[in-house]
Amino acid sequence: MNDSFAPSTCLAMAPAMQKGRRRYSLAALRSLIAEHRKQAYFRFELKRMARDNPHLIDDIGLTKKEVEAEIAKLPFWQR
Repeated sequence: MNDSFAPSTCLAMAPAMQKGRRRYSLAALRSLIAEHRKQAYFRFELKRMARDNPHLIDDIGLTKKEVEAEIAKLPFWQR
């Protein structure tokens, strides 16, 4: 299985800590938001695929249980 479900590890965090808070660069925040949106879109499309064409889930190498676990990560208003 691929690691498309894993969170992004390229946060590019600035090593400096001020007053106990981590500081992120603007580019790191943009990439974090972009990764979150990409994962949300993937989950939304996976839900649509599971509903409309469930036979395609087997073709991409996921089990029904894995698909349900990913769909459960969607916000409640999108489930």
